[in-house]
Amino acid sequence: MNSFGMRLRVQTFGESHGVGIGCVIDGVPAGLVIDEEFIAQEMRLRQGGGVYATPRREADSVEILSGVFEGKSTGACIALFIRNTANKSADYEEIKDIFRPGHADFTYFQKYGIRDYRGGGRSSARESAVRVASGAIAKLLLKEFGISVGGGILGIGGVVSSRTDFSNQECAQALDSQIFALDTSLEQAQKEVIKAARAKGDSVGGVALLKAFGVPIGLGEPLYGKLDSQIGALMLGLNGVKAVEIGEGVRASGMLGSAHNDCMDTQGFLSNHSGGMLGGISTGEEICVRVHFKPTPSIFIAQDTQDIQGRGVKAVIKGRHDPCIAVRGSIVAQSQLALILADLLLCNASATLRNLKNLYVPKRF
Repeated sequence: MNSFGMRLRVQTFGESHGVGIGCVIDGVPAGLVIDEEFIAQEMRLRQGGGVYATPRREADSVEILSGVFEGKSTGACIALFIRNTANKSADYEEIKDIFRPGHADFTYFQKYGIRDYRGGGRSSARESAVRVASGAIAKLLLKEFGISVGGGILGIGGVVSSRTDFSNQECAQALDSQIFALDTSLEQAQKEVIKAARAKGDSVGGVALLKAFGVPIGLGEPLYGKLDSQIGALMLGLNGVKAVEIGEGVRASGMLGSAHNDCMDTQGFLSNHSGGMLGGISTGEEICVRVHFKPTPSIFIAQDTQDIQGRGVKAVIKGRHDPCIAVRGSIVAQSQLALILADLLLCNASATLRNLKNLYVPKRF
């Protein structure tokens, strides 16, 4: 499956070391201003380079091939293309017949019978660049309704903040951090964890916090398009994600109902243990999601594995890899949340007869 979404549908294509990657976005309403500088800004956030990310730094220039005229969406499919300009396929020649531990090499080969060893081919996280590009368009749509998506790094390794109450402003400030750290008191310690792992040729996992502000009541399509189920499915579809928590998450299993329930008074909710959704529908409170990333599987330590003939061999990986995929992954996850909310926003437009009448029945004065 290479597509997702119900009303705002995104289909992606391309491989890590192919000509490029891209997507087709169907369902964007006509008349949306497509801010290309904003899209470029979002792409820069995901780029590699520096001490805390892969040395591979693609230009990630987004070409808009269709669906936009004079700076606005036309209602037709929007096609985006990103050329690969910094791929080094030669880095993978020595392991072309070896299954890298922790990667999708083994399962892709067993399922499809083809071994695209060049950085993982279709299974590579390189594909996530188009999720950020399409997510930028989703953010532009959400902005029209006063909805914003933010977040950053909550924890690296064992250095994890106990806070989840970060404001919209704090989420915006996290973008100035080299690792998108939300808790400034832990940022340096988190950086040291990444640098220590990198110095050993190893990697480390991390957790990203996602927040959405200004979300109206009513987003989510029960029973099989619930807001929380969409978040769970699409976040777990990102490379390296092993767990997703909404609101209190796993902590809820140790709580009493009297503590976990979000009580209300005449002004609204008194707490937000649910993470902004009940029954799969947004409550109007802030959306709060934690996304847990495993350590980058590409490490520079010799590991036992098999080759395509089933023989035991040592895997010694070269190339350019992130010491912590959670850092750039946090940007991709925010884009995914924007796509989910934009899709459900469009779905909600036809949820009631009143909504349809407001659109189609002439008003009487």
